[in-house]
Amino acid sequence: MKLADKDFELFRDYIYNLCGIYFHTSKKYFLESRLARRLEDCGIKSHADYYKLLKSVPGGSQELKKLLDEITTNETCFFRNLPQLSALENKLLPEVVETKGKIGFRKLRIWSAASSSGEEAYTMAMILLEKRNSLLKDWIIEIIGTDINETVLAQAREGIYNAYSVRNTPDFYLKKYFKQESPEKYILSPEVKRLVTFNHLNLYEDTKMIFMKSFDFIFCANVLIYFDTASKSKVVQHFYNNLQPYGYFFVGQSESLHGVNDNFKTVHFPGGFAYKK
Repeated sequence: MKLADKDFELFRDYIYNLCGIYFHTSKKYFLESRLARRLEDCGIKSHADYYKLLKSVPGGSQELKKLLDEITTNETCFFRNLPQLSALENKLLPEVVETKGKIGFRKLRIWSAASSSGEEAYTMAMILLEKRNSLLKDWIIEIIGTDINETVLAQAREGIYNAYSVRNTPDFYLKKYFKQESPEKYILSPEVKRLVTFNHLNLYEDTKMIFMKSFDFIFCANVLIYFDTASKSKVVQHFYNNLQPYGYFFVGQSESLHGVNDNFKTVHFPGGFAYKK
């Protein structure tokens, strides 16, 4: 069903006000196709009736989750950004551990924001597990993955992946932390899964974001590209507030905070960069 301009603007504004994702006019076709799926599944004939369903109570809340699942993109894999991971493992992690060790607080907190199906958070868990008998001996490790998409959160908690997801995983980690049941089925070790907790979170929801406190590392890769400048500024300020003074904030390789937030300082390393307070 063709999406009229006025209906496109209605849904665009509704989604934007809910989660900060902004659909430019050039993305009208994308939103139209995703809405078509939901109309068909719901047996609804018009965009106006579907909008009424979304706004209804209580039925609209469950349908809204399904719509958000449709419009959020979840392209990820294990060990996705190797220069970033190398800097974390060899430079930034030892630096943060030394700083926290001096104040006698032996707990490390990492947040994978917009964690999708869990590959990023679990990558961190595997890297940190390798430090358990050396750098992080007797440390508490807490990794939290959050996403607005309920479907990918369920996949993350399950911990079962296909060959495409593990395509960048070094053989050492693949053999140690996965059980391969078939060419397309890799089951993650319970040891890794125990370090990570996954929760539903809308990054645009102030009342929830203010409680995500005291993180040493925050990762938010390839998410800010879906926000306009105002949304980015709002979300990034929460990340700034929730990061420890000595902590680091990571975005995707093609992303930047230029013109979004001037509070962060850029830290360069071979092949990439991070931000800190």
